Amino acid sequence: MRAHAFGIDFGGTGIKGAPVDLERGDFAAVRVRITTPKPATPAAIAAVIGELLDHFPESTGAVGVTVPAVVRHGVAGSAANIDPAWVGTDADALFSEATGREVHVVNDADAAGLAEVTYGAARGQRGLVIVTTLGTGIGSALIHDGVLVPSSELGHLEIDGYDAESRAANSARQAEDLSWEQWAERLTRYYSVVERLFSPELFVVGGGVSKDAEHFLPLLDIATPIVPATLLNRAGVVGAALHAARAG
Repeated sequence: MRAHAFGIDFGGTGIKGAPVDLERGDFAAVRVRITTPKPATPAAIAAVIGELLDHFPESTGAVGVTVPAVVRHGVAGSAANIDPAWVGTDADALFSEATGREVHVVNDADAAGLAEVTYGAARGQRGLVIVTTLGTGIGSALIHDGVLVPSSELGHLEIDGYDAESRAANSARQAEDLSWEQWAERLTRYYSVVERLFSPELFVVGGGVSKDAEHFLPLLDIATPIVPATLLNRAGVVGAALHAARAG
């Protein structure tokens, strides 16, 4: 386990971590999950990250952590769905100091994108791939010929006068009790706008709802191929570890 990079996925309800075998793109040990503290301030999350690492004392490789925010050089630049204290926080420095390890943070959707293009549904795909994560919001990752273009934030496009994720995220489907057909209409509108702006070769849809892809993806009326993610809930942890290994 010692040589494996370590990935941590910071989500709204749980923070998950595990050492990752980067040759296989999968966990090298059973992951541990800790409930996300309320409020999820940077200091509170730093404490949980230290607790997760304590579960794997033999794992001494690079450490990567996802955050649901724009990330520039390790600094969080937004906080659409998390505590506002994150804005301007040097998360790389905070987590590294709290754990005594070299830690590198990455946007959560970008981590999922890295995992899918390296090990999953977008592996070997040339040209532009757009990975979207449908959850509380809509995360996005732009990947061109295997190279990540970070912090795209396409969930915040203004479409029909609305912030796109407020209408088309999985949280909107749940809050409004939309049928799969009703939600698919909103997703068609969202993906058709993104399609027109970027002309991608492939869309990959991740997030927890991707396990139900057969209920809604076939209903989308767009020209671009669109497929479910293959790493499902492993993508954040795997992508974070991969990012950290490359950053190191």
